[in-house]
Amino acid sequence: MSDRLLVRDLIGPAVTCAPELPLAEVARLLLARDLEAVIVLNQAGHAVGMVSQDELIAGYGRPDRETLTAEDVMNERIPQVRPDLPLAAAAQIMRDLGVRALFVMPQRGGITYPAAMLSYRQLLRHLAARSDEELNDLGINVVRQPTSRPPATP
Repeated sequence: MSDRLLVRDLIGPAVTCAPELPLAEVARLLLARDLEAVIVLNQAGHAVGMVSQDELIAGYGRPDRETLTAEDVMNERIPQVRPDLPLAAAAQIMRDLGVRALFVMPQRGGITYPAAMLSYRQLLRHLAARSDEELNDLGINVVRQPTSRPPATP
């Protein structure tokens, strides 16, 4: 197996949600896609925060959890990484920041958007992989289907 050393070799798609998405729906999205976190996009498509499993569990303890939305619990600090960063450095950044996901966040036309994500899951898959074929669905060159965004609430 060839040695994959850069973030771009293991990144997967970044999944997004609308700020008004109910907390229970965010949880369902993370579970259905086996994700560590999602990026919250405002109406202009700008990344305004992140909801990770940690934010969901923090929201779980609130008495108003039935009415909470992604915007209510999101972390405005989105941990970012460059695609050309060595994987070992990215793993250390995750440990230093206490996060399980980092995002590749380019900026175009004044909008910062999530292009990709590197999570503990990708790092663990790399560690456990017996061959490159086990990782064919990861990396910058993988052809991906667009993800759908929940319809905006009027």
